[in-house]
Amino acid sequence: MTTIETMATVGPDGTLTARVPPEVPPGEHRVLLTIQDEPAPGEAAQPFDFPVDDLGPWPEGLSLRREDMYGDWRR
Repeated sequence: MTTIETMATVGPDGTLTARVPPEVPPGEHRVLLTIQDEPAPGEAAQPFDFPVDDLGPWPEGLSLRREDMYGDWRR
């Protein structure tokens, strides 16, 4: 029995393509397949890829207090 860790590609039709070392003889083999829900080695885990808009620094003296934003008419 030989243990091989390699990367594989799954096509849209469900076929699995993987490279094995040259020591593995051609032909049919019994294979145990484990698919991990982790990123591939070398890939950074990025759960969210939200766009970022940088509008610069906040204006000097900006107040976000409710009283300053709405005044007396919004109480």
